[in-house]
Parts: sequence; C-alpha cells; structure tokens
Amino acid sequence: MRSLYVVTHTEATHHLDKVVGGWFDSALTDEGHRAARLIAQSLRDRVPVGEPVDLFSSDLRRAQQTAAPIADLLGSEVTLLPGLRECSFGEAEGRPKAWLDERFVRPPATGERMEHFAGVPGYETRRQFAERIYAAVESILERPQSNHIVVTHGGALTFILACWIKMPIDAAGYVAVSSTSGSITELTEDDHFRNRWVTRLNDVTHLSAAHA
Repeated sequence: MRSLYVVTHTEATHHLDKVVGGWFDSALTDEGHRAARLIAQSLRDRVPVGEPVDLFSSDLRRAQQTAAPIADLLGSEVTLLPGLRECSFGEAEGRPKAWLDERFVRPPATGERMEHFAGVPGYETRRQFAERIYAAVESILERPQSNHIVVTHGGALTFILACWIKMPIDAAGYVAVSSTSGSITELTEDDHFRNRWVTRLNDVTHLSAAHA
C-alpha cells in the first residue's frame, strides 16, 4: 500500500498581519512552530518505524519551517519543490487583503473558469496553478517509496487531491477543498484494486495533543 500525507503549513506571520500570502515569503509564528512539532509527532505515529519516507516541501519559508521538525523526527531529508507553492497572487502579495478585495474579479458561475483573469497582474490562472501542482505531484508519485510526505499550502491541497484521484485538469474548474493551517490529509492507494483513497481529509486532531 502506498500513502501520501499532505501537510498544510502552520500559522504564519501573514495570517496575523492580515496580508495576502501567495508567494509572499512569510515565516511561522511561535504558535506555528509549536504546531509543526505536533504534526511531526503525529506523522511519526502514522508512518511505520523503519520504512523509508520521501519528504517534500514547498520552497517558501513557512513550508520549510513546518517540514523541519518532520525531517528531524523521521530522519528524512527535505526535497524542495517550487511547484508545491501556493497560488501566486501577483501584485497583491504582501499587501492588505482589503487591497486585493477591491480589485479581485470573481470567476463566472458558468462557462470558462480555468483561464479566468482575477484582475491583478501576476495572479495565476486556475489552469496555471493546477498544471504546476499536478506536475509536482506526478513527479513525487514516480518515486518508488511507499510513504510520501508533502508540506504545502492550503490552496494547493485542492489540486493535490484532484491529481491524486486523476481528475482531468479540464474538469477542475469548480473543485475546491476546505483546509486548515496545520492539517494532515492522508491519501492511500491499495495494492489489490489500485484504488486511490481519501483516508483522512484536513485532519487537525493532532493540534490539540499534549506533545510540544
């Protein structure tokens, strides 16, 4: 059986400052570092001891800082993949969310959504974002290990899940998955039918654990 654990980075400074994240390179808060240690312990409890683990992370600082205690506890090296970054919000990044809200052009309820321009220069289209995430996930799944851990961002989780279940990109115009900072989503592929399961989605029970 193959398992893919998808971790959304923990609380970062842009959350508290109420500015747009995206590729803005914010760092974890003290609470974010605490939550990252809890994630590491939870993954240690889930991954069988002695089995090799491939650990991948977005190259943005908040994701790398979330991955660091996982690497330490599981004895794995972190491979940085820029393709796992959050959606680029272009000129809105690092600006107050109100700035983006004033300029954001909502996608249509029907019709073409994958190529929709959100109204801000540099803002990735849904297709650009999806294609980048799909390529990163497919490169990870080419690896022979049975256990993969991916540390990424909330927006990326939607397209990681879509890629996992082999949803065609052209069919991904409406899909959306709710996520919480510091969550773990567990995806498994069974050896018999080769079905791809969503075993746990956006699990945050570990964040209330006593480990710190």
